[in-house]
Amino acid sequence: MKTNVEHFGTIEDNDIQLVTLINDHGVEIKISNYGATITSIKVPDKEGNIDEIVCGFDDLDSYFLPAYTNNAPYFGGTVGRYCSQIKDSKFTLEGVDYQLNKIVGNNNLHGGKKGFDKKIWTVDTYDENKALVTMKLESGHLEEGFPGNVVVWVTFAISNTNELQIDYIATTDQSTPFTITNHSYFNLSGFKDDVLQHTVKIASDKKQVWDDTGAATGNNISVLGKPDDLRTPKKIGDVHDAMRDGFEHYYLFDEKGFELGKVAEITEENSGRSLEVYTTEPGMLFYTGKYTSDELKRETGLQYGKFRGLCLETHRYPNGPNITNAPKSILDKDETYRSTTIFKFGW
Repeated sequence: MKTNVEHFGTIEDNDIQLVTLINDHGVEIKISNYGATITSIKVPDKEGNIDEIVCGFDDLDSYFLPAYTNNAPYFGGTVGRYCSQIKDSKFTLEGVDYQLNKIVGNNNLHGGKKGFDKKIWTVDTYDENKALVTMKLESGHLEEGFPGNVVVWVTFAISNTNELQIDYIATTDQSTPFTITNHSYFNLSGFKDDVLQHTVKIASDKKQVWDDTGAATGNNISVLGKPDDLRTPKKIGDVHDAMRDGFEHYYLFDEKGFELGKVAEITEENSGRSLEVYTTEPGMLFYTGKYTSDELKRETGLQYGKFRGLCLETHRYPNGPNITNAPKSILDKDETYRSTTIFKFGW
């Protein structure tokens, strides 16, 4: 196993680095310290052919092209200070009202106009003889409207059991809404096809209810016996047809609590690839890219777009600051935020 660090580009005189993690089985993961962003994951298929399986770009400049910034799909970014939508871009904490930037209609999304995915992180530590890197970010009081000075660390590590483990740690000097995730879009076919032929299994019997603005209402409903009940494996395209829509579901793992456990598995028959998801988080937003622009592609020509990548966003409740009893949506000044998600690749 090994870690390489190279120059990726420059942003306002800041050197941007690209860290490559490689294990002994041909799994290669590239992470930029711009946004602590996974830019590439290459994994073998059942025949031993190594393909790209996530949306991203090989050139830093591509993340600033209008086709990408106008669509804002957050390819591979570390998203925060708070994931998903916050209703009306506001919340009240300890008797104080806070106003955030409006990103989607009147709602805040993924931390605001310049969330963690658009920040330059520090490459804190890495080991050339291990496939591991830790990045650090400091987020100031009232940055994007959120209270508290927050320090965040994210560690990416790939093992020889083909597990990409992402560990998040954060502290704050003032209570603040806080939850972060990685926003990678996976396509296990290596982008030879869309994700409609992927098979998905998610260990959940309920999901959040969202209003017509895309914000969680605080109500949760059963999916038992419905098309989006994924406790047994189903092909994504079949469920899309039954729902007459793509997935943008936040599934809940109430019984698991905050213990690390397996919550999902994705398979793709032609390549033989599989992806298992383990997390300590209480829920996961499963999104099949229904808003991704068909104009987007990697510099090599790999075509992205609608239903050509799926997200498995493990994090606390969307709109958690406005939902009574949302579990651990507020990080207090006397506690440390800890979260782990593992993506295990097979072929």
